Amino acid sequence: MSLYNQEGKRVASSDKVIITCAVTGAIHTPSMSPHLPVTPEEIADAAVGAAEAGAAIIHLHARDPENGMPVQTPESFGRFLPIIKQRSDCVVNLTTGGGIGMTVEERARPTAVFKPEVASLNMGSMNFATFPMLNRFKEFKHAWERPYTEKTKDNIFKNSFADIEYILKMCAGNDTRFEFECYDTAHLYNLAYFLEQGLVKPPLFIQTVFGILGGIGTHPEDVAHMKRTADRLFGNQYRWSVLGAGRHQMRIAAQAAAMGGNVRVGLEDSLWDGPGKLAESNAAQVRRARQIIEGLGMQIASPAEAREILELKGGDRVEF
Repeated sequence: MSLYNQEGKRVASSDKVIITCAVTGAIHTPSMSPHLPVTPEEIADAAVGAAEAGAAIIHLHARDPENGMPVQTPESFGRFLPIIKQRSDCVVNLTTGGGIGMTVEERARPTAVFKPEVASLNMGSMNFATFPMLNRFKEFKHAWERPYTEKTKDNIFKNSFADIEYILKMCAGNDTRFEFECYDTAHLYNLAYFLEQGLVKPPLFIQTVFGILGGIGTHPEDVAHMKRTADRLFGNQYRWSVLGAGRHQMRIAAQAAAMGGNVRVGLEDSLWDGPGKLAESNAAQVRRARQIIEGLGMQIASPAEAREILELKGGDRVEF
């Protein structure tokens, strides 16, 4: 199986599996794991470690180094992006999802400033709920952590058509491609609309997300359904990847890899490295995903191969 560009030319073999690692995110709070990267140095070390373990793409959020709260200022990202670029050839992917309560303008600003090779883009509004984690985690070091998580019980993660269009048009001249995050089948149809309008172009990098309360579930049929829907809507114009939240991370990664997909891991998506065992690093999750992929007789993609598969502009054309 191969991927073809708009001219019908073969661009890369799909037998190489792209591992993305999301190293810190904006979901978990520092009290939930001592291994969650918070400071610029920790985020840079986590990114480089994950890349050395086999991740071709590193997905990045920023945090306040004093209390670990998610922040979305270009200055915060600027404290670790040059370090990562100096120490690694990985593909850098910046969030436009940001954190709870941020405006779309705030969320998009780091991507507008740094013009990365890849940026995430959420493809629809949803009840993005993480409050059930409070059943497990009871004690918090920082005053913001509990109310931040509780707020998700009555919060809509807003990604309207206007929001999505704003981000797409803002990046139109940057040659930044997107990790299209789809939490349900409607989000795939939203992406199909933007493809029809000419605001996105193949190859589409579609990240289907499973296990977030408010989105699609984690049953094997849920995974297969999202793949079937994407196949029907996009044919050979996309590359499929999966993100399994929490304890479902590796099981869904294994299913997707066996079905020809790519995988995303990292402490943004799951704090765990087995039942009841906190992952001590992002690299540990990458190594586990790599074992699954190689155990299935496939190879992981290098950053150069990921750039070829996704037709990225190259690390020499970013602004950091």
